[in-house]
Amino acid sequence: MITSPHQKYQQTQLHTAPPAQLLLMLYDGAIRFVRMGVSGIEERDLEKANTNLCKAQAVIHELIAALNFDYPIAKTLSQVYEYMIHQLINANLKKNKKPAYEVLSYLLDLREAWDTANKSLNANPEQVE
Repeated sequence: MITSPHQKYQQTQLHTAPPAQLLLMLYDGAIRFVRMGVSGIEERDLEKANTNLCKAQAVIHELIAALNFDYPIAKTLSQVYEYMIHQLINANLKKNKKPAYEVLSYLLDLREAWDTANKSLNANPEQVE
């Protein structure tokens, strides 16, 4: 149950955002959770590391679920996402930051690419067919 005004705002934002914005929100969440998971590893807070690395995996699973396999790139993205999940599992099991940082770099690059594509489409809406 939503109780705070901030939670109501977030819920409204989620339900009214266009698909491209929802995708960026997923990337932002995954990035935030990976960073918090790394922080947990650095602080030797195993619960924090586990919780946040698992949340990052869940967000990446949502990214996989959002793929449209009518486009050839979806298969490649699916494989990249699966690799990221594998690396997050390794980071979590071994409490090793290196695989998590690798995933973080991929997420940041992909987020930037989607953001650029979204801005390009918004600047030239006649190109969308």
